[in-house]
Amino acid sequence: MSIEANIEKIQKEIEQACERCGREPSEVTLVAVSKFHPWQAVCRAADAGVQVFGESRVQEAKLKISQCPPGIRWQLVGHLQSNKCRDAVQLFEMIQSVDSASLAEQLNKAAQRRSVSLPVLLEVNVAGEASKFGYSPQALLENLLNLNELSHLEIHGLMAIPPWTPQPEKARRHFQKLADLKKQCEDILGAPLPVLSMGMSSDFAVAIEEGSTMIRVGTSIFGERKR
Repeated sequence: MSIEANIEKIQKEIEQACERCGREPSEVTLVAVSKFHPWQAVCRAADAGVQVFGESRVQEAKLKISQCPPGIRWQLVGHLQSNKCRDAVQLFEMIQSVDSASLAEQLNKAAQRRSVSLPVLLEVNVAGEASKFGYSPQALLENLLNLNELSHLEIHGLMAIPPWTPQPEKARRHFQKLADLKKQCEDILGAPLPVLSMGMSSDFAVAIEEGSTMIRVGTSIFGERKR
């Protein structure tokens, strides 16, 4: 199938998932994860109606963004090294993968130097996997008020990458855990967090049923990545 047909299929699946849980499709943002895919593929997806694209590596994104037309919205969804914070603040409208206090502080400094306020999501390691970045739920709750004091970061919500499974239903409990954690964070902050970024190609329908407002889909749009 073509990129255009893939996007049409995904949009239909978003609508069906929303119908099952009594939500509006407009509540869910599709982020097309374009890592390892060429700028031409991004343009095709943009022409098919996708507005937001996710990249995982600053250097790859820097080149790709320069090749794409203006008006495309870019977000960082992969792990960010502290020495790339300055470029990341310049390139992306949101950093979805703030996974430590030290990274948050470096991003805050980079945003301050540019006199901007940077929207961010706090990444949570919901399953405690040693191979993945992110706050443990307990550490996030303990550090949340300190993170909220960083004056040039705007905490918009949470992001997670649950363990991969060929059975999407097995990811449900992790999505429920992140949704519950968001509510706890809102209670601590006394303010709503509008974004819950969870769900990928294999399980985004289940994530939507559990409250996801942002799904990150790569393979189901662009096909297998080519390094």
